[in-house]
Amino acid sequence: MTIQLDKVVPWGRNFNEYVSMFDLTSAEKNLTILDCAAGPSSFNYEMTLQGYNVISCDPIYQFNADEIYHRIQEVYQNIIDQVKENYDTFVWQNFQSPENLGKVRIAGMEKFLQYFPNGVEQKRYLTAELPKLPFEDNKFDLALCSHFLFLYSDQFSVEFHLESILEMCRVAKEVRIFPLLKLSGEISPLVMPIIEKLSTKGYRAEIREIDYEFQKGGNQMIRISCGMLGKHPLAISY
Repeated sequence: MTIQLDKVVPWGRNFNEYVSMFDLTSAEKNLTILDCAAGPSSFNYEMTLQGYNVISCDPIYQFNADEIYHRIQEVYQNIIDQVKENYDTFVWQNFQSPENLGKVRIAGMEKFLQYFPNGVEQKRYLTAELPKLPFEDNKFDLALCSHFLFLYSDQFSVEFHLESILEMCRVAKEVRIFPLLKLSGEISPLVMPIIEKLSTKGYRAEIREIDYEFQKGGNQMIRISCGMLGKHPLAISY
């Protein structure tokens, strides 16, 4: 069996996971960062608390904190139950058990919910969704996309993925996407076609192994340099 979701669900990760998933260095935390399809992640709040600069965008931000909380509650038990049923497809290193995973996720999402109204007022949380973003060209140093592109390959086409990545490249100098697995735990069949299409458009993509793995085999991210490289060869490292 595999994890089965017919639509994108609100499910947020925390600061420590973001640092590991996207291999963020101490220096890179000082960059201007866009978190795309951020959902109820506590990354923005925890980064802001440390004095860093993050803007998060997601269509779920059209709702208030109570409405987002109810949406989380609607999917929470189903996700935890499916994780239990598929226990052996995960690496239980950062989490002790499905129950512990649930506690960690809820703790992070509660941080988000508590400070979400203030973040909206400060314009740190913006209602926007891929593949169209309301930002000027090159506004950000780095755009991150966690657990959306590639993960939902069965729900979104290769055209949607390419358009979304090109849009992130328009507004940021570099893009990082994690994971490269589908919900089923298999490498997304869209990864290599996307890399090839990016190459023909003059972008350089690099598949990088990272020190984070929860889905078995899910220890890679894609890193895209968004400056046009003309005829330069694509760089892929495993």
